[in-house]
Amino acid sequence: MPVAIIPSFLLYCFSCSITPGPANITSLAAALQYGKRTALRQWTGILSGFLIISLCSVFITYFLGTAFTPYVSKLSFIGAAYLLYLAVQMLQKSYADASGTDIREPNFFSGLILQLSNVKVMVYCLTCLASYVLPYRQDFASLLAVGALLVCTAPMANLVWIFAGSIMQRFFRNHTKAVNIIMALLLVACAASLVWGALFK
Repeated sequence: MPVAIIPSFLLYCFSCSITPGPANITSLAAALQYGKRTALRQWTGILSGFLIISLCSVFITYFLGTAFTPYVSKLSFIGAAYLLYLAVQMLQKSYADASGTDIREPNFFSGLILQLSNVKVMVYCLTCLASYVLPYRQDFASLLAVGALLVCTAPMANLVWIFAGSIMQRFFRNHTKAVNIIMALLLVACAASLVWGALFK
């Protein structure tokens, strides 16, 4: 990767990682609802899922180049369906106290499943590798090095959202229902943006 495009690469990584997405929103919601410790357990699953996606993206980019990239949009529908499921779960949490429903708290596996179905992360990894590495270096070592670097971006942004949620937990505890409804609506918006991007790309 030429030195001249490194600032553009870093800006792309930062903007994609820190902006609201499924993992960031659920990380914030977990911290608000259950506290930092539970949110960090979910985060280990998110980190593991990101590592798997990043490594798969390295292999796909190395063996198929950019040929696979157009098919990533097809996965958007699966990702959108899972986001809608998460939104429903979030709404159920809003009314759990009134109905007595027992909603399971987030854990490693919920974070792993969330991330493995996160199309935003798949597109992010494939775009970074195909746009910023492949035009300049095609060797496996270079792709793997950037793939490893990507693991240090989005999961670290999740931590920002977790700690923000942890700091605001006491304030939002009095407004749990409203916060969960807002989080659910944000997840629905993420699902809609995935489907919109897949249909009109």
